[in-house]
Amino acid sequence: MFARARQWAPPGHDDMARRLRLGVNIDHVATIRNARGGRFPDPVRAARLAVQAGADGITAHLREDRRHISDDDISRLSRELEVPLNLEMAATPEMLAIALRHRPHAVCLVPEKRQELTTEGGLDVAGAGAHLRRYVEQLTAAGCRVSLFVDPTPTQLDAAGAIGAPVVEIHTGTYCDSAGATRERELARIAAAAARAEGLGIECHAGHGLTYETVAPVAAIPTIVELNIGHFLIGEAIFSGLDSAIRRMRAAMDQARAQASA
Repeated sequence: MFARARQWAPPGHDDMARRLRLGVNIDHVATIRNARGGRFPDPVRAARLAVQAGADGITAHLREDRRHISDDDISRLSRELEVPLNLEMAATPEMLAIALRHRPHAVCLVPEKRQELTTEGGLDVAGAGAHLRRYVEQLTAAGCRVSLFVDPTPTQLDAAGAIGAPVVEIHTGTYCDSAGATRERELARIAAAAARAEGLGIECHAGHGLTYETVAPVAAIPTIVELNIGHFLIGEAIFSGLDSAIRRMRAAMDQARAQASA
């Protein structure tokens, strides 16, 4: 059994362009388990395998309807992981209480609608700043690194800075779902948002929908320091195994970052 998760700090500014962190989201291992009930496949086992394959941290989204990750999963991950746990959650009193009880290394606040299949876009930080500020302040005081999941727009980046968010995670779903000139425009928006975040003193992460095909251009953006990837990796694991899928993604990220900084 793993010891309780150690405290871990992100690399300093001078290290940002040298190594890109990979957070692996294990939600959809739990989705498969829940389709039949019982204990298998075990998302905590998947988290351990992900770490062995090169993940720097583990992400898990505890939804209001508990459609995949369960409360017990969060308890076990908090207790057993030796790498940072990033708890994705909506900004609700119930989720805040859970986060304050477990005090994970990181909390990523995301929008959540019961009817959505997956997160469909970023938070409206500009329109909900007063509400979100309370969550940022309470979670930060509890020792959690708080990030806000946002679309790559100046308005949302500036709003995140205004409420004191130390980290943002840029929504890459639109970029991944597009093609041709539209994809290039979306990539430019992500790069501009990452640069704006750095100018505001905010650490920048990115994620949602990234695949082997789409990851390299995002990984090459030097002001992005962490990518969070899940659904695609769990899908690929069906064909090649989780270890192989993560190692291939890790290699693609590292190659893109190395070529960009050469």
